[in-house]
Amino acid sequence: MKDFWNARYGEEVYAYGTAPNVFFSSEFKKILPGKALFPAEGEGRNAVFAACCGWEVVAFDQSDAGRTKALQLAAAKGVEIDYIVTSVTDFDAKEETFDALVLVYAHFPEPVRKIFHQKLARMLKPGGYLVLEGFSKRHLEFNSVNERAGGPKDWSMLFSLEELTADFSDFEIQFSEETTVQLNEGLYHVGESAVVRLVGRKK
Repeated sequence: MKDFWNARYGEEVYAYGTAPNVFFSSEFKKILPGKALFPAEGEGRNAVFAACCGWEVVAFDQSDAGRTKALQLAAAKGVEIDYIVTSVTDFDAKEETFDALVLVYAHFPEPVRKIFHQKLARMLKPGGYLVLEGFSKRHLEFNSVNERAGGPKDWSMLFSLEELTADFSDFEIQFSEETTVQLNEGLYHVGESAVVRLVGRKK
């Protein structure tokens, strides 16, 4: 998969645009800035937005090309982010380090999804925020007829609210929904899509 993402992010244009995800940005405006973690951050659109809002940002992705584009975007916006090229398996940070964990279209294989989610959750301080948006299991109805809708074609990698609330069982869920939206994010998130959204605070 690293080669796939390097090829996608190696294109001149930003694969998913430079504007932040709409749900994430609206929720993040409500939270006092602190230190935030952005796993699977790609070309950095959400991490750079957070930095522009005064957050200290740590981001990671397995793609070198993604990091290059993210740092270019940060420089263009006049902010700095700490961006590490690594996998979720290899990324490490002390427990209770971050004030927010942001997972925007960060889909992991079903056998390790819960392990990864719980690993990342341990890095969040008590009272820290989780903001998540991803494709729901219904999304296959949309990306099977519209390639540009994006997202995994593997049903097991798509989300359900039940799975996510179980993965993050030590969180107070403040908001959750499964809904249909019209995405317009760059080249590869375009069209009607089924998503799951979650906001929680670690107990």
